[in-house]
Amino acid sequence: MSAPVQVDERPGVATSLRITEIFHSIQGEADAVGWPTVFVRLTGCPLRCTWCDTTYSFQGGDKRALDEVVREVGAYQTRHVCVTGGEPLAQRACLPLLTALCDAGHEVSLETSGALDVAAVDPRVRKVVDLKCPGSGEVARNRFENLVHLTPRDQIKFVIADRADYEWAREQCATRGLGAICQVLFSPVADTLAPATLVDWILADRLPVRFQLQLHKILWGNVAGK
Repeated sequence: MSAPVQVDERPGVATSLRITEIFHSIQGEADAVGWPTVFVRLTGCPLRCTWCDTTYSFQGGDKRALDEVVREVGAYQTRHVCVTGGEPLAQRACLPLLTALCDAGHEVSLETSGALDVAAVDPRVRKVVDLKCPGSGEVARNRFENLVHLTPRDQIKFVIADRADYEWAREQCATRGLGAICQVLFSPVADTLAPATLVDWILADRLPVRFQLQLHKILWGNVAGK
């Protein structure tokens, strides 16, 4: 088994990445939900969320040249591209990849845990920052300094496992003024919190947040490459 991919903070411009998979599907969440999308899943993650559904991306993967990845994405002739993981920003070459995809004319989104610095992400990229609730086991990894680097084009996501997570997320929205920064998304942990229960809480509190389910799981279940 390959060693876990570690965060690499050495200076210099990286020109290769370790890729778990590249596939064409429907975007299942965030504000691009429903759009045909090419997903580029980078290998490795420094976090270990209790409910993670992509643990297969923690290790292994294939080393690919950056320009090769951009060419493969382009072959799908699809406007929307999502760079995800794991934690994509754990690889140095993620930043130049994002820029190269934007330069190629794609509408690019980045799904990131928010535990790593997003300041250097190309401003053309839509950042979907997943703030970790206590139930994830990784709440201490939240980098709230990232909030100043978000714009109205970005999104903040909370994945909620129980009432305690919901109340914590509600408190973050109120005390940090998240709704004034960008769109806020609340999602239930699949097979843990009933979606209707989360909706009831949101409506009862009149929260100005957007409820979402993972469309790809409704269509195909928890299947890799979908």
